[in-house]
Amino acid sequence: MDAYLVEGEVGMAGELAHPRTEELEVGPVLLALADANRRRVVAELAERPEEERLCASFDLPVSKSSRTRHWRVLREAGLVHQRDAGNGLYMRLRKEDLDRRFPGLLEAVVNADR
Repeated sequence: MDAYLVEGEVGMAGELAHPRTEELEVGPVLLALADANRRRVVAELAERPEEERLCASFDLPVSKSSRTRHWRVLREAGLVHQRDAGNGLYMRLRKEDLDRRFPGLLEAVVNADR
């Protein structure tokens, strides 16, 4: 999945910038995962990593602006891929990319909160 736009690049409508697999860094990933709400989102996505989910479908106890910030942090760290569909924002876990770059990290994070 190396067809991601890099921050600063402009793509077609509905495309958001995502770091490429080889550009994923452990620091931003761990910082994104330090927040319990974001870990919860990642854990929910990990249950069905091949599926996209509407961002509004997550039950988070935060304001809409906080949700937007959480989605941005997850996307910029490289944990999720987001797609703007005009009437909704969808996301899915970048499991293959993360497993390739940081083997075992997702499993450890998901199992740590169980």
